[in-house]
Amino acid sequence: MTNLAILSIGPASSVQDGGRFGAQRYGLTPSGAMDRLALAVANCLAGNPLLTAAIEIGPYGASLKARGGAVRVALSGAPRSADIGSRSVAWDTSVTIADGETLKLGMARGGSFSYLAIEGGIKGEPVFGSLSVNARAGLGSPYPRPLQSGDELDVAAANAIPERRIDLPAAASGPIRIVPGPQNDEFSEGAVKLFLDSEWKISATSDRMGYRLEGPVIKHLHGHNIVSDGTVNGSIQVPGNGQPIVLMSDRGTSGGYPKIATVITADYGRFAQIPAGTAFRFKVVSMEEAQAEARKFAELLRTLPDRLGSIESFDLNVEALQDANVAGVAVSAMDARTWQVAGAE
Repeated sequence: MTNLAILSIGPASSVQDGGRFGAQRYGLTPSGAMDRLALAVANCLAGNPLLTAAIEIGPYGASLKARGGAVRVALSGAPRSADIGSRSVAWDTSVTIADGETLKLGMARGGSFSYLAIEGGIKGEPVFGSLSVNARAGLGSPYPRPLQSGDELDVAAANAIPERRIDLPAAASGPIRIVPGPQNDEFSEGAVKLFLDSEWKISATSDRMGYRLEGPVIKHLHGHNIVSDGTVNGSIQVPGNGQPIVLMSDRGTSGGYPKIATVITADYGRFAQIPAGTAFRFKVVSMEEAQAEARKFAELLRTLPDRLGSIESFDLNVEALQDANVAGVAVSAMDARTWQVAGAE
């Protein structure tokens, strides 16, 4: 039996897939990857369906060892140092961990979550149709909790195929885009303006259920209680203390605080990757623009396989080296005419 053993891993690391859906009306939260694009990229590189369960690794490092056979993995999301023995592993590529070798991952840089997809996926028993872990609810598989040292994940042995790389578009930047509401009328124009004009930071007390925002106090017009209604990923609630909370993948399916705005689908993963303490701003866009961006995001996911390439596929030829002025004058040791000097003895 081939497995990937967890030698060490930081908090906020768990098995996540595309999430569990179809039962939110019963109060079952969807969970799933915080950064859906990064999950899809890692799985694409590993040769899996895009939303297959993978390891979502939090800001701290991890060490994982292949046992019982070689294991092919792929890395995407927040970049970090990665090596197998003395070999450095490039980001957004696949790599094979030989039996007995250890993959070591450092701290995340410029983000919060990285994704380690495994060729063939992670073996587990789906819970309401998903392996995604929701630790508060005790849901998920193969472990209904964050991963920890000593855990072993049953996986498939690596296939003998070339490693892969992927050509991704430039990452989006700038303010996090939002659409107003659905209860923005519970706030004065001044409060809404303060929310949009202010710089915000994510509190270190945040988690997969919600990101608490640090910034000015946003006051309500009619109090902070409303009749509980449905929430979505990216709903921005404003509780009684006036400090907004952005609801994340392990959110409750309903809530009783007014929601001043909602992070658009296309920016949700980018927002989830913002490290605690990093300043950012919000920007309002129209519903039509949000829908257009959602369609672009869906199209990017759909076309990820078209962006794959083999790491062995590049052609390093003599003409390219000469044009780049890297190799100087190239010669062939098998053809004396290319290196013998005319008239020399």
